[in-house]
Amino acid sequence: MNFFRKKLKLNSDDDIRFSNDLSKILGFKPKSLSIYKKAFTHSSVKKIDLEGKPINYERLEFLGDAVISTVIAAYLFKKAPLGDEGYLTQMRSKIVSRSYLNTIGKNLNLLDFVSSSVSESRFSDNIHGNVFEALVGAIYIDRGFAYCDDFINNKLIIPYVDFNQLEQKITSYKSLMIEWCQKEKKDIKFEIYEDSGNELIKQYSVKLFIDGVQIAKARDTSKKKAEEKTAQRGYYAIQNKI
Repeated sequence: MNFFRKKLKLNSDDDIRFSNDLSKILGFKPKSLSIYKKAFTHSSVKKIDLEGKPINYERLEFLGDAVISTVIAAYLFKKAPLGDEGYLTQMRSKIVSRSYLNTIGKNLNLLDFVSSSVSESRFSDNIHGNVFEALVGAIYIDRGFAYCDDFINNKLIIPYVDFNQLEQKITSYKSLMIEWCQKEKKDIKFEIYEDSGNELIKQYSVKLFIDGVQIAKARDTSKKKAEEKTAQRGYYAIQNKI
């Protein structure tokens, strides 16, 4: 009996500590701790509920992504009354980009709350943004849209959104290079091949050719990342012409 009392007290103390630490990030006291615990549970833990459904942050991440997109869309609609649909869509894409969300997740130290059965070193940077989205999803379930709106404004829009910088920000160097080549009637080609070398993780190398001349090359762990990195290097190599 004493064992169970101690165990119950330990869980209670842990919950109090979790609630207090979380409140410092949220700016308010959470009502349902269970939904926030779920927001910080990685799928590698392989937890399930009584109905056999997985307990992890992936569904909350999906919900949070939609909520963030809605809040940003409403913000831009008011902030840029003269912006057309294309401009608003482009600006929203820049604000909710993975790099932005990853930065926010890192700065909030959300990974400190994550429960996982794999080493932190095996996570990609995207986990920071994924957990931030899941946290927003949890706030929506726990407190509703108004609290999400305040949280996103305080943690994302106010500290990170600068219209002048956003308008100059390039979201895809590959798209930029392709558009420039089409405009200038130049032939562009990305040559991709596997390049594992002596490393355990598969790497992809990409060479960028314009009118048959190689202007850049790079490698990364996915074709998409390698292409984007190569395009970025290509852009810097000829940016005075673009």
